[in-house]
Amino acid sequence: MGQVILTFDVEQDCPPFASSTRGMEEGLPLVMDLLEDSGIKGTFLFTGRMAEKFPELARRAAKKHELGCHGLEHERFDRLPGEEVRRRLSEAREILSRFGKVVSFRAPNFQFPDDHYPILKELGFLVDSTKAKHKGWRRGVTEISGLLEVPATTTSIVTRLPWTLQKPFHKRFEDPIVYIFHPWEFVRMSKRLRPDCWFGTGKSALENLRRLIEFHISRDAEFLTLREFYHEYQKLKREGEL
Repeated sequence: MGQVILTFDVEQDCPPFASSTRGMEEGLPLVMDLLEDSGIKGTFLFTGRMAEKFPELARRAAKKHELGCHGLEHERFDRLPGEEVRRRLSEAREILSRFGKVVSFRAPNFQFPDDHYPILKELGFLVDSTKAKHKGWRRGVTEISGLLEVPATTTSIVTRLPWTLQKPFHKRFEDPIVYIFHPWEFVRMSKRLRPDCWFGTGKSALENLRRLIEFHISRDAEFLTLREFYHEYQKLKREGEL
């Protein structure tokens, strides 16, 4: 039995190349419907601004799934000084905490210097998923400055490939498998944007997500949120099994 974590970076449409919010308005409700109909929880990492603009979706994420943090405005934290990082994360966390408890984080663009991790710890975050195997991370699940690091497994480009092409990848991924999606992937993006913003988006992306869920259900996978994985990890650690 494998462990699968479905994560969603909840942001405006394909930042910084667009500023529309069709993904929030049209895509995210469809995704939440699919997961809830399947009896599965996802981790929805909202930017503070999207939570402010779409409070009902943030509230739904907190109530039926897991609500996490994806920064304040989808900023590049590796380009900001420490005090500005702290200010923006503090504001984002304050906004998100209006809807529910927030312990999980992922930085936009997978960019978050290690020396900023103590800021996350100071603000009460427990688990991060910024490191990414498809970006060269090789250490697996580990701890950084007191935070549990649960690296992302694959880019969302893979999950937008035709199902017959992507299916072999899922068989080879190592546990825990951390998938990344974005609300805008589930609406058809304009071809005026960069190819990675429109390739495989729309109804086919939603169908691929449905097939992905069915595939892992057929393999008796355990679906977890980042928060649930954190608590399972700590339990095993206390029992000396890690």
